[in-house]
Amino acid sequence: MERPLIAVLLGIGLVIGVTLGMAVARAKRGFADFRTAKGAVPGARRNAWRLLRAATTKAGLVTLVLVAAVVFAAVAPDEEETTQPAPTPTGSAEPAPSPRDR
Repeated sequence: MERPLIAVLLGIGLVIGVTLGMAVARAKRGFADFRTAKGAVPGARRNAWRLLRAATTKAGLVTLVLVAAVVFAAVAPDEEETTQPAPTPTGSAEPAPSPRDR
C-alpha cells in the first residue's frame, strides 16, 4: 500500500517541479532580455537623436530655399524693362477707308 502512495507523491512532485522549473527559466530569460534591452537603450537613444537632427536639418534647408524663392519672386521685376521709348504712330501714304466708303 505504500508503493502506490509513493508513486503518486513522486508524480505530483515531478509535475510541480517541472512547472516551477519552467516558470523559473522563463523568469531568468525575462531578466536577461530586460538587461539586454536596457543596455541597448543608450545606443538606440543616440541613434534616434541623430536621425531627428538630420531630419530637422533637411527641413530647415528646404524652408530656407522656399523663403529665398518667395523673396526672389517678390523682389524680381515681372518683365524685363526696356530703355527704348515707345514707338510713335506715323501717318501712312493712303488714308484708312472710312465706314461711309464701303
